[in-house]
Amino acid sequence: EVVITDLYMPGPGGMEILEYCKKNHPQIPVVVITAYGTVESAVGALKNGAFDFITKPFDQTELLNVVQKAVATHNQRQKEPIVFANLPRHATPSGSHLASISSIIGSSAPMQEVFKLISKIAGSPSTVLVWGESGTGKELVAYEIHRNSPRAEKPFIKINCAAIPATLIESELFGFEKGAFTGAVASKPGRFELAHEGTLFLDEVGEMPLEMQVKLLRVLQEQEFERVGGINTIKVDVRIIAATNKDLQEEVKTSRFREDLYYRLNVVPIHLPALRERLEDIDLLVPYFLQQFNEKLKKGITGITPETMVSLKSSAWPGNIRQLENVLERMVLMCDGTYLTTDDLPDEFAVAARESSSEQADGSPSLKQIVRRQTQALEKGLIEKALEETAGNVTRAAEKLGLSRKGLQLKIKELGLIRR
Repeated sequence: EVVITDLYMPGPGGMEILEYCKKNHPQIPVVVITAYGTVESAVGALKNGAFDFITKPFDQTELLNVVQKAVATHNQRQKEPIVFANLPRHATPSGSHLASISSIIGSSAPMQEVFKLISKIAGSPSTVLVWGESGTGKELVAYEIHRNSPRAEKPFIKINCAAIPATLIESELFGFEKGAFTGAVASKPGRFELAHEGTLFLDEVGEMPLEMQVKLLRVLQEQEFERVGGINTIKVDVRIIAATNKDLQEEVKTSRFREDLYYRLNVVPIHLPALRERLEDIDLLVPYFLQQFNEKLKKGITGITPETMVSLKSSAWPGNIRQLENVLERMVLMCDGTYLTTDDLPDEFAVAARESSSEQADGSPSLKQIVRRQTQALEKGLIEKALEETAGNVTRAAEKLGLSRKGLQLKIKELGLIRR
C-alpha cells in the first residue's frame, strides 16, 4: 500500500527505490525520510514522483498521519484505470542480459530461466526439445533460438507433425522425385532440404507416426536421406528444434514414441511454464497485446481497470497465452470506452469477475487466493528439497514425498519448476 524509504542508505538509495517503484509499481505512493540538512534532496524526490517526505527527527503521530494519507491515496488509485502510456511497439523481456529476445514477454522467475537457456544454447548446433502445454509459445522460443544463432541468416523452416496426414509426412519432410506417386508431376524438395544450413522446427513431434520416427532418427544420426522415389543420397546441415505438448517419457513407456529418438531430440530440454504458473507476466502481456489490437482494430484503448486485471489474473488459462491473446482481442473489439472494464470480459469470466470484486476494497487478495499461494509455495519448497536430496531423480523424489512418479511430474509442471 505504501513504501517508506530513507534517502541515504547503504546499497540502493532512496532515489533508486523511488525510480524503481514509479516504473514497476506506479500505483504505490512513496514516502521519503530525510535529515534536516537534506531537505533540498527531499524536494527533488517530490519532483520525481514521491508522495511526501518527513524530516528527521519525527514523532509517531507525524509518521502515522503521512502514512494514512498515503494509504488513502493508494486505495483511491486502486479504483482508477491502469493507463499504459507510450505503449512500446515491441516489448522486451525484463532481463537486460537478453534484451535481444524481442518476441517473448515475461519477467517471472520461470521465464527468466527460459531466457537464460536460450542465451546459453543459441550459439551451439545442439538439438533442442521444447515442451509445454498448447499455447505457451513453443514456436516463439524455437524462432528466438534460431534468430540468436549463427544460422540466423539462413532459413527457419517449420512443419507441424500433427497437421499432416501420415501418408504425406514423409514426402513433406524429405521431398519426392517426379513420378514417385500419382500426382507427382515434378520433383519437389522437402523441409530438410529447404532448411539446409538453417533450422528445422518440428512442431508436435510427439504426433509423428512410429514408422516415420525411424526415418527421422537416421537423418539426425547421419544428416542424410533420400527423397521419396529417389535413389540419390542427399546430405544436409540442419539444426533440429522439436516441440511437444506431450510427456515423451510416458510416450516412450507406452511404446508410442521411440526411446532412441527421444534421447536424440532431448539433448537440450526447455520447459515452457503454463500461464497459470506465471500470472505476474499478465502485467506485461496485456499492454503488449493491447498495442497490437489497437493497431489491428483501429482502436484507442489506453488502459484497464484494476478489477478487470484481477479477473484476468484469477483465471486458470487452460489455453495459455494463445487464449489470453484471443480474449484480449475480443475485449478490445467490444470495448466502447478508452479502457477495458469487466463489462468487456467474455461470459465465462463473469464468475471470476464477481469473485474478484468481492475482495477487499483496496484490491488485496482474497483469503482463498492467499491460501492457494501459500500452499503452492510450501509444495514448491518440499519438491525442490526432495529433488535436491535425490540428485534430481524424479522416481526417488516421488517416493520420499509419497507421490507417484506421474503425480510428481504433473506437480513439477504445475509449479513451473525447472528440472536440472
